Amino acid sequence: MQKTAVLNFPPDFLWGTAASSHQVEGNNNNNDWWEWEQQGKINDGSVSGPACDHYNRFDEDFAALRRQHHNTHRLSIEWSRIEPEQGRWNKQAVKHYKAVLASLKSKGLKPMLTLHHFTNPLWLSRQGGWEQPQVVRFFKRYARFVAEELGEGIELWITINEPVVYAFESYIAGIWPPGKRDFKAAMRVLKHMLLAHAEAYHAIHSVLTDGCKVSFAKHYRIFDPFCGCSIFDRTMAYVIDFIFNRHFTKACIGGTIYPPVALFKQVPRLKNTLDYIGINYYSREMIRFTPFKPGSDFFTLITRPGAPVNFLGWEIYPYGLFRLLRKQKKYKKAIYITENGIATENDEERGRFIIEHLKQMHCAITGGIDVRGYYYWSCLDNFEWAEGFTPRFGLTHVDYKTQKRTLRGSGKLYAEIAGRGKITGDMILKTGYS
Repeated sequence: MQKTAVLNFPPDFLWGTAASSHQVEGNNNNNDWWEWEQQGKINDGSVSGPACDHYNRFDEDFAALRRQHHNTHRLSIEWSRIEPEQGRWNKQAVKHYKAVLASLKSKGLKPMLTLHHFTNPLWLSRQGGWEQPQVVRFFKRYARFVAEELGEGIELWITINEPVVYAFESYIAGIWPPGKRDFKAAMRVLKHMLLAHAEAYHAIHSVLTDGCKVSFAKHYRIFDPFCGCSIFDRTMAYVIDFIFNRHFTKACIGGTIYPPVALFKQVPRLKNTLDYIGINYYSREMIRFTPFKPGSDFFTLITRPGAPVNFLGWEIYPYGLFRLLRKQKKYKKAIYITENGIATENDEERGRFIIEHLKQMHCAITGGIDVRGYYYWSCLDNFEWAEGFTPRFGLTHVDYKTQKRTLRGSGKLYAEIAGRGKITGDMILKTGYS
């Protein structure tokens, strides 16, 4: 068996996990997702309910992460708790999140704070949510308030998590609230999210002048032509890649909003509103041009035949992470992998997934790409949106009846990597790879 070289990571590298308020806290009963769940919209019939009870157990959960040698954690603030009614701030919620952030810092865990992770206060959704232009003003006000009340000592900020995914699932696929199938509405949502990100970016920097870094977390997918010899498949893959992967980042760097969101609209406030690149990466899609298939919008997404897939049917494609990192190098900005994970019932597969993606990330770093942190999704099994509680992404198993936490073997493996700052041959052998 060939001896595997040790893969060393930078000494100041950030090792952590990511989570979101609605998925782990429990009882977020004042947002649009809670209302959506009560209508029987979740695939496995569940509702988030108490979720992982992280709202009450955050301190013990953070203590566990510290024992696992993590030095950072990505979390989100629940807007519907902070501003339960339009213009009314909840002092108890502010006090709670101050305690959450203090707990993180006391354990040596550097916070990465997300302001919007898919959920909206009911008062906002009942005014039309992200379709209406006033949401830009509301989000700016919310971002400023959070920065003023909770921002001390927070260096890494995310304004919006996965804006394109939100627009697609909520306004094109129609499987997230408000459940619409309206392409024009989706484009309005993306435009308002771009403008809201810009205003939040400037609001945070106006409050915190000590070098904080603000970005958004962008879900990237690899889109390859199903048939590489087909100019139609290649063209469709290029177009989808631009709309899904590159449009939002390009707009925030250059200050121009491109079609189909807007007709080359110049927005000076939007220019240079990314202090770093945040990458959420999970999978690849193959694109087949299907102009005559009803309802296909000229293309069909296909999982590569014979490819390994996770529990949700997504292709497991570690090399895609390297490809994405290589594409971001031109921006000359620091990069954080803000999400990367696998839903699986086979924990050995999870361990292999982590090792193989970290190997690709290490290859990018040795090639001169400035990757500074990795956040596995997620620390705990949790409520996975339209799929409910069935998919399990966690490094830690959660018994939802008793709330008992049990660290999986993959969690122990990741803890060893984080603690030593390296991947050794022995670690790779544990996952069944040579």
